[in-house]
Amino acid sequence: MKLTGAGALAALVAFAGQGAEAQDRFGPAVVELFTSQGCSSCPPADAMLGELAMRDDVIALALHVDYWDYIGWEDTFASPQMTQRQHNYAHAMGSTVVYTPQIIVGGREHVVGGRAMAVADLIQADLAEPDPVTVSVTREGSRIALEARAFMDPPRPMMVVQVVTYSPHEEVQIERGERAGTVGHHFNVVTSWQVVAEWDGAEPFVARIEPQSDRPLVVLVQQAGSGPILGAAQIE
Repeated sequence: MKLTGAGALAALVAFAGQGAEAQDRFGPAVVELFTSQGCSSCPPADAMLGELAMRDDVIALALHVDYWDYIGWEDTFASPQMTQRQHNYAHAMGSTVVYTPQIIVGGREHVVGGRAMAVADLIQADLAEPDPVTVSVTREGSRIALEARAFMDPPRPMMVVQVVTYSPHEEVQIERGERAGTVGHHFNVVTSWQVVAEWDGAEPFVARIEPQSDRPLVVLVQQAGSGPILGAAQIE
């Protein structure tokens, strides 16, 4: 059957809209690096995260843990909250072991942070799958406006909407411990992690939020219980 005139134009517009929506569902891969300034094997992973941070199709975040602080140098960015997040991931994956450097891609796959090819493969696999949730975020003065839409059939999992601020680059003179006398270069260092709301996905999630700082930020929608990251967006 052929369409002509207004009918053809309407069909073309509808098809284009569906194509744009489908394309929007292939969002960036979220890469979380659990690291520490006191970890002598972490610098290569820190540097790799800096390279990933330059990619448009990757959201790279460095989460500094505090469980190495006792060996001579207290990480200046370490947070018990980031340590707990890593333990939560381990529990969700059926493990009790945490280590640095560890990379988790999409909230579901983990690998030793220095294994560049394995990290690249996980990112590629993540990018090949459409996101179950689309996320958009814009700045409105000191606030951000965010919207999330779920593309999942019921029953949908409970989800957590989170706002994460980060510092793009930090340079630290390390004076004690295993890395004494060296300079640490750290990229996309998480400075705050704010749980905004739980969401069931039945209706679009729309909110205006006051971030905890005016730094660049990421919005993550993640399955509750430290599950997969279902959608994400980044804004500077």
